[in-house]
Amino acid sequence: MTQMQSQGIDRLQRSENQNIVESAQDMTSHLLSERIVAIFRGYTGVQADSAAGALIRGGVKLVEITLNTEGALHILHRWRERFEGMAWIGAGTVLDVDMAKKAIDSGAQYLISPNLDEQVVAYAADRGIDVWPGVLTPTEMVRAWKAGAKALKLFPLGTLGPDYIREVRGPLSHIPIMATGGVDLGNIEAYWQAGASAFGLGSKLVRSDWIQAGNYEKLEEHASLWVTKAQSLA
Repeated sequence: MTQMQSQGIDRLQRSENQNIVESAQDMTSHLLSERIVAIFRGYTGVQADSAAGALIRGGVKLVEITLNTEGALHILHRWRERFEGMAWIGAGTVLDVDMAKKAIDSGAQYLISPNLDEQVVAYAADRGIDVWPGVLTPTEMVRAWKAGAKALKLFPLGTLGPDYIREVRGPLSHIPIMATGGVDLGNIEAYWQAGASAFGLGSKLVRSDWIQAGNYEKLEEHASLWVTKAQSLA
């Protein structure tokens, strides 16, 4: 390969990556298209990087690092550089405006929280960053929507199940819901049929047993299975 050909390929790859980055301005559209967010909590260093890489190779395009993970901001910054053009990296467990500011300054492309703080939604919106706040009741859902959230994290759902989504979707069908907690490969279709638009996946996707064992090939295969299942929902 000549130097000119090599430079041409490099320019093409940079151009393709830039197109992905530029299209990431509206993260909610990617959430609704990809349907899966991988939630990382408690993993650090090489272990976190290797696991995230395995999931991304398996087809996961949205990866969240929770801010109650040790060194989360450094991981967030590192992942933005390492996985540029391959995945969209967000911050989770964003509880207040101070945390939102630090996450955005570290490169977060979207914010996710277990709670609703309208100030966080407004702060991020002013900076062109989507926030998917945690809600549970219809009142919280309407408040979050009016504050400017484009999708909501319905959490925790483990003890409530698909029927709860179906009930709240009755009067609030215009609000996209990311079901989080209790979703697995066996019931994801039931959540989808009940009205979920996307899924926040922690331990069911980010498998600690394979990560601890360093079995990243198995983790990649598992991610591919999840992605295929999510994309098959209709």
